[in-house]
Amino acid sequence: PRYRPDWDSLDARPLPAWFDQAKVGVFVHWGVFSVPAWGSEWFWWHWQGEHRSDYQRFVQRRYPPHTTYADFAPRFTAHDFHPREWAQLFQRAGARYVVLTTKHHEGFTNWGSPVSWNWNSLDTGPHRDLVGELGQALRESNIHYGLYHSLLEWFNPLYLADKESGFKTQNFVLKKTMPELYDLVLKYKPDLIWSDGDWEAPDSYWNSTSFLAWLYNDSPVKDTVVVNDRWCNNCSCHHGGYYNCADKYKPGTLPTHKWEMCSSIDKLSWGYRSNMNISELMDEASIIEELVQTVSFGGNYLLNVGPTKEGVIVPIFQERLLALGRWLDTNGEAIYESKPWRVQMENSTDMVWYTSKGPVVYAIFLIWPRDNVLELSSPTPSPATQVTMLGFAGTLKWQESPGKGLLITLPYVLPSPLPPQSGWTVKLEGVK
Repeated sequence: PRYRPDWDSLDARPLPAWFDQAKVGVFVHWGVFSVPAWGSEWFWWHWQGEHRSDYQRFVQRRYPPHTTYADFAPRFTAHDFHPREWAQLFQRAGARYVVLTTKHHEGFTNWGSPVSWNWNSLDTGPHRDLVGELGQALRESNIHYGLYHSLLEWFNPLYLADKESGFKTQNFVLKKTMPELYDLVLKYKPDLIWSDGDWEAPDSYWNSTSFLAWLYNDSPVKDTVVVNDRWCNNCSCHHGGYYNCADKYKPGTLPTHKWEMCSSIDKLSWGYRSNMNISELMDEASIIEELVQTVSFGGNYLLNVGPTKEGVIVPIFQERLLALGRWLDTNGEAIYESKPWRVQMENSTDMVWYTSKGPVVYAIFLIWPRDNVLELSSPTPSPATQVTMLGFAGTLKWQESPGKGLLITLPYVLPSPLPPQSGWTVKLEGVK
């Protein structure tokens, strides 16, 4: 069927299956904001939009007088950007898809946008097509490619004029936003479009529904492309493909609609900050905990890193990604292609989470029980029940629990002053 440019029709489109199966993605925030690398990727807005004194002091101390934000662009060099190394890292992290910022709210495009003259990565800064280079490397590694794109631009005169008119005029949309979205789709054929910058104006201003109708009906990716829910000021959690709802969104119960949780290793920023501190970063245990909770609730987990202006993903971020990948090497069977089970977590604790695949149930526990006995009250065992542990050879002994459920005797773990790594999976066959 052809989709009409209205939400009833667009929202009825089935989500391409690859997205729900993928479960794990990496988000990359990279742009001119990576040059000051301070505060966050909203640097320009805090400095020139809100005139915050800490940002003004920062620029006065570190840059020549009369420095403008545009002066940062030539320093966005990407000298050390090796897309194949990135792709290899993301693959080792267990990512099935990667989402790159093609343009943040600053308006600088990471490809040679024909409507962003002199404010793009071909004309200035790297003099490279960053979007194209990463896309090619990811495709060689069989990783799905997503493009983040901001609808608005804080300081674009066309946008400011439309805003001044109460969004009755659409010059910015017709001359900038839409030409760029069509260009990205036709040039790079993305698997996913991660829209943002939607919150100030209605869909009638953005022309989102007509773009999505074209995307689903006539674009080169009409059968495979996935989009999120940030297409207008009241779309979030209501309209679009899958739902983001809000940054770092955590539902308390199982959502009825496919969703994604985006999170960042640097808890205070999405873009790279040169002044970040180890205490402000997520550790391996909290990353795994977020992933497990998200997937149990039927969501995808999109974990962000911010590269430096030279295109380096700093070693501490690499270390976190590789730790996630090692965990997935052992436990990925319970994550990829899984579905939520009838129960998401053990009622007494949020330290045991469930996923399923057909008749198989996976219980992922985040804390190793003191006595080496794991108590699960939700599954109902049968005489045919068999229990194994991912990454461990052989079956595990179990018995029916006096209340209900089962008691599983775990393999003996050698005593150690350090708590063992976070998260293990028991695989339950023949339970209800």
